[in-house]
Amino acid sequence: MPQDYRFLTYEELDDGRIARIMLNRPEARNAQNRGLLVELNEAFLAAEADDKVRVVILGGHGPMFSSGHDLGSSVSRAEHSPGPDQHPSFTVNGATREGAESLMLQEWHHFFSNTRRWRDLRKITVAQVHGDVYAAALMLMWACDLIVAAEGTRFADVVGARLGMCGVEYFAHPWEFGPRKTKELMLTGDAMTVDEAYQLGMISKVFPPDELADKTLEFARRIAEVPTMAALLAKEAVNQTQDNMGFYNALNACFTLHQLNHSHWAQVHDNGWPVGLEEDGLPNWKTAPPIVPAVKDQVRAQS
Repeated sequence: MPQDYRFLTYEELDDGRIARIMLNRPEARNAQNRGLLVELNEAFLAAEADDKVRVVILGGHGPMFSSGHDLGSSVSRAEHSPGPDQHPSFTVNGATREGAESLMLQEWHHFFSNTRRWRDLRKITVAQVHGDVYAAALMLMWACDLIVAAEGTRFADVVGARLGMCGVEYFAHPWEFGPRKTKELMLTGDAMTVDEAYQLGMISKVFPPDELADKTLEFARRIAEVPTMAALLAKEAVNQTQDNMGFYNALNACFTLHQLNHSHWAQVHDNGWPVGLEEDGLPNWKTAPPIVPAVKDQVRAQS
């Protein structure tokens, strides 16, 4: 049986054939603090190890799937700071090193390598998303084999327009959005609608919000009927094809660029803060204007 989790829920459905993992920080819009990410890795690995499980569903409780990385909640600050509530991961894997090395190693382990590991999980995975899917939430979603969404869901990576960064650590954007749409969304901070995401093939199904959980489960049940060897090899054939097209190497290269971007900001700021600030011409991310859709016939300026 899976362990009890603080930041997730884990259900075994259909006699264990389907595992449903749900992010469970609704009060923080399922922001990804370190404890949540470590638990998510443990939950994915538990589902992978369980031979009864054929399909894994990943969703989120509350009004949205995830708002991305936790940028400073009280929980996140306590996890990072020395003391009784510090998360053990902040004492290993480069956490005690200096300069760019510390941030690079921490982000490699907890934002990049784990996401790539989930992409290659030996089970079929289905992301069940709703509300707003922002920044690092895209990484969790893109790590899954299939994505279903509620009507009205929006997708955006605002770290370029609000933090001065060249995207998140697992930079799958050009493969998922397409090259020019990626540039548009990164440079404006605008959002892609669920309908456009469906037209691009990024989303497999779009369901009414009040039917999302049930319809996703029905979808997962169809997939669970496929013999496990056939399902795994279908997944592996697609992933290997994508990797042979350059996906794996591109991810590595873009992670390095992400760290260069962090290093740039750390060098130009007296306090060493590794992202862009208001003094650099960016809006305050806490009070920035609402994210708007990338509409084909309108040009919106941030106010």
